[in-house]
Parts: sequence; structure tokens; C-alpha cells
Amino acid sequence: MRGKDVRLDQVAIRFGGSTAVHPTSLAIEAGEFFSILGPSGCGKTTILRAISGFIEPSEGRVLLGGEDMAGKGPNERPTALIFQNLALFPLMSVAENVAFGLEARGVGRRERLARAEELLDLVALGGFGGKKPADLSGGQRQRVAIARALAVEPSVLLLDEPLSALDLKLRQHMRTELRAIQKRVGITFIYITHDQGEALAMSDRVAVMSRGRIEQVAAADTIYADPATPFVSTFVGEQNVLPGTLVSLAKDEATVDTPVGRVTGRAKGDLAPGAAVLVMVRPERMALDGRRENSLTARLTARHLEGASVNLDFEAKGRRFLVVMPNGPAARDIPDEVTLSFGRTDALVYAEGPLANG
Repeated sequence: MRGKDVRLDQVAIRFGGSTAVHPTSLAIEAGEFFSILGPSGCGKTTILRAISGFIEPSEGRVLLGGEDMAGKGPNERPTALIFQNLALFPLMSVAENVAFGLEARGVGRRERLARAEELLDLVALGGFGGKKPADLSGGQRQRVAIARALAVEPSVLLLDEPLSALDLKLRQHMRTELRAIQKRVGITFIYITHDQGEALAMSDRVAVMSRGRIEQVAAADTIYADPATPFVSTFVGEQNVLPGTLVSLAKDEATVDTPVGRVTGRAKGDLAPGAAVLVMVRPERMALDGRRENSLTARLTARHLEGASVNLDFEAKGRRFLVVMPNGPAARDIPDEVTLSFGRTDALVYAEGPLANG
């Protein structure tokens, strides 16, 4: 199996008078694990269905391996789609489930069952072919669905939130499994999710969507460390958000007046003195000392144990600040009043814009 590249060329999708996806161009490389991340209703599944052929774009083109897919249905495209509910056939054996697509293509029984066993070995389910789906765990059923999709030798595998029904531990395990399978087969994976942890853990690159538009496409590390917009910044990970007014700008260093005092940070995008801005600081970049460039006095209001880390809630001049620390003595012996600080490079300053939480 070999992966193909996927191109969206100004693809827009409308349903009646409603626009689900605004004109969008996107390039996904052959053999890439690419995730589309966003909240429910943002248009990510609609894009997936346009790539698979279940929806025709209202305008623009979908190209797979350089070939325009206009007028080609799902069965004519080099894609396979795994749905959220997996849709395994309960009365068929695991091997028969995997071989189902080959039977529809006229492949003989002996050949298709032999191929099913090869694919079950690939997804670490060798010897499970005679079982029924009900005999398997959730993670094992997930791997059966992947094997069934791979049986028809797609160049592009499309996955629509396939881990959403699994519990947390199993989801975390299956992230590793999916990435390992993708590396072994070498085809293009396009993964749809609203779970930032899944997208960041598995993907070569991530596209973050909001309201039918792609806000940023970048490597997972870049999406987290250098988000392009206030929406991406607050959707991917936690942020401390301070509204303010831009006082001055020197190269990429912004000075901002905020409700807790004057702070400096790294300017993102086009900013002008006097403009309303948002200052964003990750909770793990906040320190319980006054040694960094920006500091404020805050009062501890709550402590939440998260296992290896501790979430600490502080209040300063009516605003809440979240600080994340490793679990240990330093996180347990905190006075009621502290000085919080963060460096100028730890703060990102954006023009005022929509946030993920509102």
C-alpha cells in the first residue's frame, strides 16, 4: 500500500443557505498522519466526507494523487472511511468482517480469508479471526475496523473520531497503536477529532478549524507553542487570558496595560498602539516567584491534584490565574499570598478576537 497526497483547492460546502465550510485550500502530503481538530459543528467531518466522496463540494476541487475526484463516488476513490461507531457486523467472525470488502470486489473466499489473517497479524490480532466482535475489547474492535479498512488497499485512510467511545486509558493506548499502524503501512491518514490530546500525540501536522474555516496548519509542537490566533491559543491547551490595551511595540515585543498592571509579551500578527489586545500565558509557564520580567501579587484560592501534576487557582484583582506544577513538596507548601511571574517570551499578545470558550 502506498499513500497519496490530498489537495483541497478552494473547496466550499453549503447546505441550502448555510455554509458548512468556507472556501478552503489544504495540502496533505502522501504518507502523512494529518489531523483536523476543532469543536463540534466546525466543518471538520464535512471536509472528511467531501474527500471520501459522500459529499460533493459546492465549489472547488478535491484531488487525490493529483487526480480530480469530481463525479467519483466513494467506491471509485482510493479511500476508506472508519466511522465513530465502527459498524462491525456482529454475526460475522472477525476474519469475515475484515474480508467483507474483498468479497464485495469478487475476491475468492480462500484468498480473502488469507488476506484477512495477514491484516489481523498487522494490527496485533493474529489468532482472533474466528472470534465474534462481541468477544473483543473496545480497543480490539477498533483494530478490526482498521484491518477491514486496509483490506481494500486504500491510499488514504479517513478516520472520523474513531476513539470517542473508548475510556480514557484505552484512548491513550490506541493513540500509540494507531500511530504505529500508520507507520507500518505507510499510507496517508486523515484523522478527525475534537480531542486536542489525540491530535497532538499522533499527528505529523494538525489543522485547527473554527466555524467552517481553518485557523492554522502546523506541526503539533508549533500549534501548542506558537498558536496563530486567539481561538487556536485557547482551544489547544489551557491559557491564562488577560485583556488589555497595547501601549507600545518594539520589533516583536509588545507592552500592554492590563487589569493587573503593565506586562510585556511577544506580539502575534499586526498590532497597533491603542488597540484592544489579549495576552495569553500557559499555566505551566507561570512561576511562583518574582524573578521573571512580568510579576503580580496573587492569592491562592484552590488546589486540584491531577496525579503527576497539580492545578493551582489564584486570584489577582478579580481575575483568575491557573498555574500547573509538578506534584511534589513545592506544590503542597504554598502560602496564601504569592508573587506570580512569567517571562516576556512566555506571553503571546494577539489582537482581540474570538476565543474557543466563547
